[in-house]
Amino acid sequence: MTDQSERTALRGNPSYVWRTGQERRLKMILDLAPHPLQRALIDGCGAGVYLRALQESVPEVHGIDIEGEHLRMAAANVPGAPLNLSQCERLPYADATFDLVLSHEVLEHVQDDRLAAAEIVRVLRVGGRAAIFAPNRLFPFETHGHYWQGEYHFGNTPLINYLPDPLRNQLAPHVRAYTRRGLLELFIGLPVLVRRLTQIFPGYDGINARRPAVGRFLREATYSLEQTPLAAFGISHFLVLEKVD
Repeated sequence: MTDQSERTALRGNPSYVWRTGQERRLKMILDLAPHPLQRALIDGCGAGVYLRALQESVPEVHGIDIEGEHLRMAAANVPGAPLNLSQCERLPYADATFDLVLSHEVLEHVQDDRLAAAEIVRVLRVGGRAAIFAPNRLFPFETHGHYWQGEYHFGNTPLINYLPDPLRNQLAPHVRAYTRRGLLELFIGLPVLVRRLTQIFPGYDGINARRPAVGRFLREATYSLEQTPLAAFGISHFLVLEKVD
């Protein structure tokens, strides 16, 4: 395995361009963000696409990432943005620093997701909110690839996440996928209230770029399912937590 493929397996690929799917998620974040909203943190900022987008609504947006290469891209994409090379499990900020913390498809990759969850809460002010997107165990595909006979295979793999944990974790030891209960359990004992927990379907941006009619059909069909019990099979959880005294 090359260094690049190993890093892709462990960290995933950050978003490099801004598309309709990200625009939709940004609106969801801002609709449930606290007020006033002066200072935000992107906890795992990747190449900086959400960093740049949030700057239009938030006066001060910070970003951290564990990958130096990602931070270099973020610095080029968002000149002057305050960035730190850091683990999510040890954020380099004082308690109660931020009004909003965004963790976008990051918790599944960290070494210790419970510690990362505790750090998100620690750096929020009272009344501040965390917006968290994380992979849904009930989505029919594992989107982070899989291992087979010691080799990593990138891409969408069907039904892996429906297997019992011992089998699932042999095929996808590099990434987590969460049930609703499993995601909430990360925050047990922490001073937060759940303001929203739902599941959402993909943006289909790649399909839409190649076949716009198919992309539009998939969006309309699956987005309508988000208002039904079938939302449980969406690609990601969207969890919003508010810090309390």
